[in-house]
Amino acid sequence: MVAFTDAEREAVYKTIYARRDIRRFRDDPIPEEVLERLLQAAHHAPSVGFSQPWDLVVVSDDETKTEIASIAERAIAAAREGYEEPRRSEFAELKLEGIRESPINICVTCDPTRGAPHVLGRNSMKRTDVYSTCLAVQNLWLAARAEGVGVGWVSVLYPYEVQEVLDIPPHVKPIAYLCLGYPEDGFPEEPVLQQEGWRERLDMETLVHEERWEGDESIAADDEVAAQSNDR
Repeated sequence: MVAFTDAEREAVYKTIYARRDIRRFRDDPIPEEVLERLLQAAHHAPSVGFSQPWDLVVVSDDETKTEIASIAERAIAAAREGYEEPRRSEFAELKLEGIRESPINICVTCDPTRGAPHVLGRNSMKRTDVYSTCLAVQNLWLAARAEGVGVGWVSVLYPYEVQEVLDIPPHVKPIAYLCLGYPEDGFPEEPVLQQEGWRERLDMETLVHEERWEGDESIAADDEVAAQSNDR
């Protein structure tokens, strides 16, 4: 395969650094050929044992999106109660989903039985099927950024309820619920949660270790850990 040119390599890094979690969308439709390219990008993600454990449920029906949005609203309300003030009020100001506004939703799922019972490379690390599915999400997300399409990952949901609404088989697990559309206000310079003062980007130097783990402190905010533990 031909090596990348300098311009092509620069475009890859530009896409990585410019990717954003988008929550506000215009109602312009995504052309079918663009959506097809995004789905193909997801399907060409790497996977342990070439298991390809993902399926992608494309949702455009307004009634279905309304059902999913109602699940998100209840989950967000429950998560809000896990915070103490003033964090609770700050949380209430965040826009965490654009399910109804975005023209396309995609639920990315993981089938742990695909390729079973023997998937190369999964005998000792059982959750590599989930990790592989997350790579499909990232492929789609980066391709979408290159196409000028915004993506928002709605993580505050009850997966088993999403599973029921979308008729996903019991053994297949929803991993990511994504909103896709053209951003209402373009792509921000910084991640939305950083822009709104929720969290700052961590210093990479504190996260890179040479040969052995250095230090014994975990970088976490107590209030966020508490909220996450209440939202399962």
